[in-house]
Amino acid sequence: MSSPFSPSTGRPQTFESRDYADSSVNDVPAAGDPWAGELIAALPAANLPTLLMVLVHLTGDRRWLAERYHCSRIRGIDDNDSGGLPDDVQQEVRAAAREAILAWRAGRAPNLPAPAPELLAQMLRISVGEPIPDSYGPMISAWLGQDPDLALDQADAFDVPAGYHAVIIGGGVAGICAAIRLQGAGIPYTLIEKNGEVGGTWHENTYPGAGVDTPNHIYSYSFAKHDWSRYFALREEIQAYFEDVATRYGIRRNIRFFTRVESARYDEEKRGWTVDTVTADGTRDSLRGNLLISAVGLLNVPKMPAIPGLESFAGPCFHTARWPQDLDLRGKEVAVIGNGASAMQVVPAIVDQVGQLTVFQRSRQWAAPFEKFQKPVPLGPRFLLREVPFYQEWYRQRLAYIFNDRIHASLQIDPEWPHPERAINKTNDRHRAYFTDYIKAELGQRQELLPDVLPDYPPFGKRMLMDNGWYRTMARQNVRLVTGGIDRVEGQDIVTGTGERHRADVLVVATGFDAINMLSSFKLYGRGGRSIREAWDAAGAQAFMGVAVPDFPNFFMLAGPNTALGHGGSVVALLETQVSYVLNLLRQALRAGGPGMEIEVRRDRHDAYNDRVQAAHGRMIWTHRGMSNWYRNAQGRVVATTPFRNDDYWHMARRADLGDYHVKGAGQANERIQAMAPLEEQQ
Repeated sequence: MSSPFSPSTGRPQTFESRDYADSSVNDVPAAGDPWAGELIAALPAANLPTLLMVLVHLTGDRRWLAERYHCSRIRGIDDNDSGGLPDDVQQEVRAAAREAILAWRAGRAPNLPAPAPELLAQMLRISVGEPIPDSYGPMISAWLGQDPDLALDQADAFDVPAGYHAVIIGGGVAGICAAIRLQGAGIPYTLIEKNGEVGGTWHENTYPGAGVDTPNHIYSYSFAKHDWSRYFALREEIQAYFEDVATRYGIRRNIRFFTRVESARYDEEKRGWTVDTVTADGTRDSLRGNLLISAVGLLNVPKMPAIPGLESFAGPCFHTARWPQDLDLRGKEVAVIGNGASAMQVVPAIVDQVGQLTVFQRSRQWAAPFEKFQKPVPLGPRFLLREVPFYQEWYRQRLAYIFNDRIHASLQIDPEWPHPERAINKTNDRHRAYFTDYIKAELGQRQELLPDVLPDYPPFGKRMLMDNGWYRTMARQNVRLVTGGIDRVEGQDIVTGTGERHRADVLVVATGFDAINMLSSFKLYGRGGRSIREAWDAAGAQAFMGVAVPDFPNFFMLAGPNTALGHGGSVVALLETQVSYVLNLLRQALRAGGPGMEIEVRRDRHDAYNDRVQAAHGRMIWTHRGMSNWYRNAQGRVVATTPFRNDDYWHMARRADLGDYHVKGAGQANERIQAMAPLEEQQ
């Protein structure tokens, strides 16, 4: 990983002090250094809890961790920029930060660039104002780039046999990460991508209002920071980021664009995979690889509802993931099926264009206040995030905790709680009251809509959405909310179960993706020709650590079963953790197995892990009685989300115990192993 305190290269854009709030901090820049002037102008808008951590690193002075500087607890998902510190303490911190940062700028090295894990956990406690487990310390250390085993350049640590080759399926967030890490390990690879550009979900979903509901400062790779223009970026900026990362790290030369994987089959004799592909023009080909990595993710197969007549709607009818680029909605009567994450983005984005908007919902959704929706990052904080050492790193650490593990404890079912019909515990009930008050306030004068929008299940029982103005949009005069199921579609009419007819010129299907039926975009056959569908037929998708399945040797999947972050957080960090886990296993297995190596998860370890996963889920909100969500399959098992805290999973993945796997080398059970590479390289 790159050092977080390398001086910036190139001259940053010059900003004037009037772009920032006034400050009593010394406002005389260092002579001849416009950068210093920008810093001084930016400091009044700094996030103080983050700035304190910068001070600890740069000065090495632990007095900045004294009680005088302890920050207040964060309310909701606010950044808590002041840290709840008195004005005089805030000014003291800014003045000291100015001096320390300018000294760094002049060439002074940080006095404490790599604090011990115990100290890092303490620093996060002080920054967020609440208890943090000591187990967070090693994880923070790794994300700050202090763990040499997680560096991108690992080629010297891998014994890669001649001709060894990996195949990655999917060029989205996971595939890009896998390619960069394989490249850094010196492992040759080919990445297969069905589209003409990287980005996956972000390349395909171009509907109005598309964007992240996770702060993009953590919806980005730890090794590839970015100068984000918004706190929650829209689709265009996110897609541009992933395109830039692919270019910057030189992985494009290994990508086969406009190529779709039809099937992948394991060859037991050669201990490798044959991957059958077809290009956009119908050309068929096969690749061979020792290692196969699925990076197709959860959100790649649009889910269409089984509504009679839907396919014959007399007008434009499409899934949000297939939004027509030339669509004109001005003055049209538009119907939207669904009220999940994509609907909550697209409906407020188009309401001002359409004549009439009708939304069909089967169930009601909880949504949290979204104060930073579409808000730009002010020039001051943007300068600090881009230019100041350790600042973005600690801003990321605070966000990672706020948006992930902070609520994990409140999602555990209290069997003694007397009101299970509305909540699962006392804290969850407080959340319900808070979100209910918020919804009422958003509806304003339209309180008659409350029964139609207020959920009758505990908050977080389904994915908690971020409110892009949904409730205010439902209160608009040109919007109609229809509850209950749709019976059929006839011509331009959507007919409900009660026989009501709603006419539309355009029908938008916002029903999400087939996240439960994982790996459904291609056929996968493992040992003995057994398909992954057969392997998962009885209980649904399951995998050890969410990445490995018995009878599928030399195969790993990213964003697999029970790894989705139902309690919030950054999937990008999760994917980095999973890729690091796979690379750690490969480093060990290649040494142990050599050429022709075969690695396969042990059935007993796989089953014990999944028993543990389901036992943990049995104590969590997603299995609460009466709950229904896309996290669970027909058998009632939670197959999508993880029950673990972020640090718990990180530690499990960091250990990467080769004892969980069977590893065979070339001299074991098969003497006719040959190294495998793309067919054209073998011919």
